[in-house]
Amino acid sequence: MWETRSVQITVRLPHDIAEQAEEVGRTDPEFLSRVMLYGLTRRSIYRHLRGRTGEQNPAEIGKELPT
Repeated sequence: MWETRSVQITVRLPHDIAEQAEEVGRTDPEFLSRVMLYGLTRRSIYRHLRGRTGEQNPAEIGKELPT
């Protein structure tokens, strides 16, 4: 599909979620990798779309909603 490379990511999670993530990393690292890819892809798309919205509607940035 595309060229990939490994990276080390350190995140701070609540203890129970961290334990689950460590267990998944030991038992099914491919699944954990796909979950991370999904999350990072969503974040990238969100940032891209949010940036485009700001470019198309500069008057809307910082505009307050009517009360």
